[in-house]
Amino acid sequence: MQLRYAFRVYPDAGQRIALARAFGCVRVVFNDAVRAREEARKAGRPFPTAAGLSRKLITEAKRMVERAWLGEVSVVVLQQSLRDAETAYRNFFASLKGTRRGARVGAPRFKSRKDARQSIRFTANARWSITDSGRLNLPKIGAVKVKWSRTLPTIPTSVTVIKDAAGRYFASFVVDTEPAADQARMPETDRAVGIDLGLTHFAVLSDGTKIDSPRFLRRAEKKLKKAQRELSRKQKGSKNRDKARLKAARAHAKVADARREFHHQLSTKLISENQGIAVEDLSVAGLARTRLAKSVHDAGWSSFIGMLRYKAERYGRTLVVIGRFEPTSQTCSTCGVASACGAPVRPGAIPAQREETGSHGLPTQPRAA
Repeated sequence: MQLRYAFRVYPDAGQRIALARAFGCVRVVFNDAVRAREEARKAGRPFPTAAGLSRKLITEAKRMVERAWLGEVSVVVLQQSLRDAETAYRNFFASLKGTRRGARVGAPRFKSRKDARQSIRFTANARWSITDSGRLNLPKIGAVKVKWSRTLPTIPTSVTVIKDAAGRYFASFVVDTEPAADQARMPETDRAVGIDLGLTHFAVLSDGTKIDSPRFLRRAEKKLKKAQRELSRKQKGSKNRDKARLKAARAHAKVADARREFHHQLSTKLISENQGIAVEDLSVAGLARTRLAKSVHDAGWSSFIGMLRYKAERYGRTLVVIGRFEPTSQTCSTCGVASACGAPVRPGAIPAQREETGSHGLPTQPRAA
């Protein structure tokens, strides 16, 4: 099972410049790949192959004067950018055919230097390493300081360096875990629990335990409004607007981090204490279109269920996701029949009264008289 472990990194001034250069080169190669595909589509030609794009957009481009700066970064991150473009088109075509699950995916768009998230990916053949002092040594960037919050279970296969909207840098490692070793570390139990997610309480367990909703967004709403108001008053393109945008992004990131930490702690606790877990599949997209949209997004049910799903698979637990149309609230807990004692869920048909039959348009002449 593949998992991601993310750690905060702190590059110095020179390393930040090198990372910005790498982000820019990756963005240019990705945009060149999208442009080449779009030009082939408009001309009615077949799409260029991945090998052809790599030769034209990387190998040959570095020999040109206007693209010579591509040689200042690792060639691996440029090749990974082409693979990202290939994956984006593959997902787009699969979404058009209906073979891809989930929401519809649009065609790949051109990346901008103003995008909130920038990233580069190093695979094993990039010869990156973790030094004895605990630094992350990246080719043509240097040894970057890492804040290790935990140890990696196995040797990672790749690392992605990310810069988020708040200006923070992260290193995301992909590791292959051993299911048998993970399950051996988890205590044995025969307990099972059902979870009812809500807004008044984040979760109500089948044993009667009520878990209050932290409401991270609601608690930080006043601070977020102030940061957004200050941002809207700054002149576009000014340095003060950039500072205000960074301040607002950091405030939002603080809320998101607190919510994610709450989800991780609760999901780990439930997984470690129970062998079986049942939870309802809520229609978050539908609830987000109601007047409770802000509270629904603040709860983050989808993220929490996703954590339960992959942790149950990792540690050998059983997760049962009940369909949203299952009449669980109308099912008798004793006999298991819909509604207590087997009574019908809906009343029988009632014949319409004489006055209710017929057309509901203009009255006929006899009735009008």
